[in-house]
Amino acid sequence: MSTYITADTIRRLRESRALTQRALAEAVGVTDKAVSKWESGRGLPDISLVEPLAAALGVSVAELLTGDVRENANRAGNMMRSKFYVCPICGNVVHSMGEGSFTCCGSQLLPQEAEEADSAHDIAVTYTDGSWHVVLDHPMTKQHYISFIAYVTSGAMHLIKLYPEQACEARIPAAGSGYLFAHCNQHGLFRVRTPRRR
Repeated sequence: MSTYITADTIRRLRESRALTQRALAEAVGVTDKAVSKWESGRGLPDISLVEPLAAALGVSVAELLTGDVRENANRAGNMMRSKFYVCPICGNVVHSMGEGSFTCCGSQLLPQEAEEADSAHDIAVTYTDGSWHVVLDHPMTKQHYISFIAYVTSGAMHLIKLYPEQACEARIPAAGSGYLFAHCNQHGLFRVRTPRRR
């Protein structure tokens, strides 16, 4: 029978943070004997302790439960390496300057891989009076719509949230060259490079 947290995960995470069993116990509010039982597989932390245990071990609850700890190698936070994570249940959008580990509505979110815009998701862009005018000829029904348009440069990100039954367009202040993204709720993320301004 599988358990929700493994003994090895707790021990490995504790040791990676150079914590003693006693130090971890004090951080969580249990005895060091309880931590010893968790790590030997003779007991499991109560569900009410999962969040404080994850915080004490420096990981997310999702990472603690799965044992899959992800290190973000993108320490510089380059905006051009932006990733978008979209919850398939509620539509929440998370923006990150590189890979990350995010959950929403109980689901692990995966980064959206941007494809070059195709004929069904053509992103028309014009420059007018200091702004990009972005238009898509795309359905905006409750079942099939563009959920957001985003503009990413090396130093900034601007996101416009769209909703079904509204116009599929946005005006975004231009701040240099970069990418324009559009997210279709059925087909994923598409992008185009901003055109050269004349």
